[in-house]
Amino acid sequence: MDTSAENLVVAEGVSHHFGAGETLTQILFDITIHIPPGQLVIMTGPSGSGKTTLLTLMGALRSGQKGVLRVLNNDVIGLDDAGLTELRRNVGFIFQLHNLIESLTAIDNVMMSTHLHRGQSAEAHERGVALLERLGLGHRIHHKPAALSGGQRQRVAVARALINSPRLILADEPTAALDRESSLEVVSLLQEHISRSGSSCLMVTHDNRVIDKADRLVSMVDGRIVSDIMVHEQVRICEMLSKIDFFSQMGTDQLSHVAEKMQVRKFHQGDVLIRQGDVGEEFYLMGDGEVDVRRADAGDAVVATLGAGHYFGERALITGEKRNATIVARGPGMAYALDKASFEAALASVPSLQEQLKRNYFARH
Repeated sequence: MDTSAENLVVAEGVSHHFGAGETLTQILFDITIHIPPGQLVIMTGPSGSGKTTLLTLMGALRSGQKGVLRVLNNDVIGLDDAGLTELRRNVGFIFQLHNLIESLTAIDNVMMSTHLHRGQSAEAHERGVALLERLGLGHRIHHKPAALSGGQRQRVAVARALINSPRLILADEPTAALDRESSLEVVSLLQEHISRSGSSCLMVTHDNRVIDKADRLVSMVDGRIVSDIMVHEQVRICEMLSKIDFFSQMGTDQLSHVAEKMQVRKFHQGDVLIRQGDVGEEFYLMGDGEVDVRRADAGDAVVATLGAGHYFGERALITGEKRNATIVARGPGMAYALDKASFEAALASVPSLQEQLKRNYFARH
């Protein structure tokens, strides 16, 4: 896994528990997730699966116990109270409960966050007013929380989280109290902030109305991450798979399951992705770049060049024979790889397809 500083969050093998002895309860189990800049990551899962606990660890609201957790290039596990406080200054929080100060107006609640940084300024005040106006609260900026609805209070909390342009935003059910229009407006504002500033947002939600806005979907069950999908990438893979004969008979759900199992394989000029004579273990679908197909019986000459949308490696998986060509990268690029077990399971999901393919390939041999 890449643990470079470009990632805003690097979590590897993170585990966490509450209590001790007979009352010890494990909440998180071996969590590994990296969040680079520029992503709206939506995390879903049943209540009690550990989502909020993971958010509090990433937000330095509590110290970690086991594993590697780096947030904004700071090691969170083992960090002292002063270090945790300093890290929190650079994270934007949107809590499930808005946590507004009842004695302050909407704009004053938003401006409270600026005290943690440079202090208030005319420019910051203008930003605060603009954020509240964008969220439909321009006529309520001088109202205190008691005079605001639950949804309006939550929108104030969103503005408060964004006022300092944080590089990382952690949101726990930020749209739960909002109607559809307001929910979509909040998500649009988060997307704009991410695009403009290069930040990222990890949002825990059960709100199906906003899930399709995610760049990435992460699912947690019983303290474990059970899936982590780049949404736009999955759509792209499904579209390419649907154009391949032996996947074209699959429905959208089946293609999505296949796409979830495909792993990114980056390559550089001269890299050998498949070597002739080796046992076949993976099927490849080209994403970007080009590769040359070389065959020993042709004097190791290039017999074909494959680009985006092309595929290779399926013959050895279908027939059981060894690789019949060598695949060499012409330059930098990327392919999606599907392991043998997943490939065979995908073919087996379409009745009689695997047997038809075997007959076709053996007939050509």
